[in-house]
Amino acid sequence: MIDLSATKRRILQRLVARGPAVVDLSLLDSVPRRLLRPLRRDGLDPVRRSGPGSGDPVHRLAHMFGMNIWLVSGHPEGKAVLADQKRYSNDVRPYVGASGGAVGGLGFTDPPEHTRLRGLLTPEFTMRRIQRLTPRIEQIIDTQLDLMAAKGADVDIVEDFAFPIPFLVICELLGLPAEDRARFQALSHARFDVSAGGAGAFGAISSSREFLLEATRRQRRDPGDGLLGRIIAEAGDEVSDEEIAGLADGVFTGGYETTASMLALGTLVLLRDRPHFELVRDDPTAIDRVVEEMLRYLSVVQIAFPRFALEDHELFGRKVRKGDVVIVQLARGDRDARIGPNLDTFDPLRPPSPHLAFGYGFHRCVGAELARLELRMAFPRLARRFPDLQLAVHPSTLRFRDQSIVYAVDSLPVHLGVPSSPSTSGARPSDSGDRSS
Repeated sequence: MIDLSATKRRILQRLVARGPAVVDLSLLDSVPRRLLRPLRRDGLDPVRRSGPGSGDPVHRLAHMFGMNIWLVSGHPEGKAVLADQKRYSNDVRPYVGASGGAVGGLGFTDPPEHTRLRGLLTPEFTMRRIQRLTPRIEQIIDTQLDLMAAKGADVDIVEDFAFPIPFLVICELLGLPAEDRARFQALSHARFDVSAGGAGAFGAISSSREFLLEATRRQRRDPGDGLLGRIIAEAGDEVSDEEIAGLADGVFTGGYETTASMLALGTLVLLRDRPHFELVRDDPTAIDRVVEEMLRYLSVVQIAFPRFALEDHELFGRKVRKGDVVIVQLARGDRDARIGPNLDTFDPLRPPSPHLAFGYGFHRCVGAELARLELRMAFPRLARRFPDLQLAVHPSTLRFRDQSIVYAVDSLPVHLGVPSSPSTSGARPSDSGDRSS
């Protein structure tokens, strides 16, 4: 029997010898341990580096494939990198070989391609269009709460609350038919898990893109009233099926797993400190502050899409060479002491601190306001429907996904307590906050 792992390693070694421009990351069977350091946490807290230079906001994480890999963990330094279109590229396709054609969407493209594609999505994420989804989001949340109450005294927040809500919202937004949803749900988790190396992550991306390409082709023949159908109706032949599938994949990527993780870990944060749960339950004016602090404190998207240096330059005292990779550690940057005191603690009553939870610059998450809306609606409804909600296990027993770009908890068992009447659990979401997109 052929040893595929050994074969892939030999191919990769030959590619590396020819230079970084032809490295195929999709051949990696595993990610080197040093590259996993920015993903490690102690519970909800990013693990701080130890050793020489541990306090540096920019340091070399590794040298491999003939290039340096730099980690940027400071907040102002991270903002500078994320906003720099001149010296960095997001286009990962030259580095993933035959898989490159299956990797696209806004996160992996540069202007002018990025500008054109983002222009197709932006109108779908204005506050006016998002607010039209409000009644359906309310219905989705309340239905999940009803199902939780019917299930019994003990449920799993991850399975019964956190994942179903954003999944159904995104399917509603895209216009995916009900019969497609179960199939696509199975593809979502693997794309952020780096434990299987590049083969696992890029394989999951390719599979989900194929699924959405099929859906796009069906809607090309018979456009629906969701995002896919509207883009097809408005742009017509100016946008290809592959481009629409890439955009839809990016919407799903940014709006499902990340919001689900925020709902699960956010519930843990509220239950870990009872006054915070009671604040959300009892004070309708508090939810905006709670959500913004939660976004900063959790920063579930741990690192930004990698940036590839387009030229030699100096980055805050470090000499970056053309072809080097620069990774911004969002989770660590959002706790930088230079933007506020005591940021390793969760405190929704403090003045809001700037955060990079949605990225920054021209690659900032286009669906940020939809995510905020879901969080602002879901947490108060949960707390009011189950006012005595409490953890069913000790926090030390929880298992987290510590090799995932999107940090998450595998399971969050809770006791529901005595539920209140469904009619009292609703809360009108605030429409304040940052509306940029």
